Amino acid sequence: MDERILIKPYAPSDVDATIEIFLRSIREISSKNYSAAEIEAWAEVEDRRSWAERRMSRPAWMAEIAGNRVGFSDLTSDGCLDMMFVHPGYQGIGVATRLLGRVEEEARTLGFRRIYTEASRTARPFFERKGFRVITRQIVKKRGQDLENFLMEKFCT
Repeated sequence: MDERILIKPYAPSDVDATIEIFLRSIREISSKNYSAAEIEAWAEVEDRRSWAERRMSRPAWMAEIAGNRVGFSDLTSDGCLDMMFVHPGYQGIGVATRLLGRVEEEARTLGFRRIYTEASRTARPFFERKGFRVITRQIVKKRGQDLENFLMEKFCT
């Protein structure tokens, strides 16, 4: 694991970086697993203010390397790892692993027995390697498109 990866609490000034990471990750990485129409429906942030408020309403973290924001994640009050995205230029070097470790640490601190996520086709293999299991396949409607994802869970140890 790359020790240069710093995980820090999300700050209000991180809003634009998280939006950029979210959009680029979907458009450049998830586009391998979803159609152009599905990507177009998914890769949109309608309200920057709502996006920022959502990040601030829960524990959330930024991953940085040499001062560059390279990924983010969060955890809802019911144990949902709601979002985890890594910048396309920093895939495969341990950013998601470090973020997941921080999410799991917080879940244990909060006394959660399990965490869950709704993983995309793209993210499913990562979560499976990290001990999550698929509960069910789901179809989520986004702007007229049916997007497949997977409800997954992992029990906290």
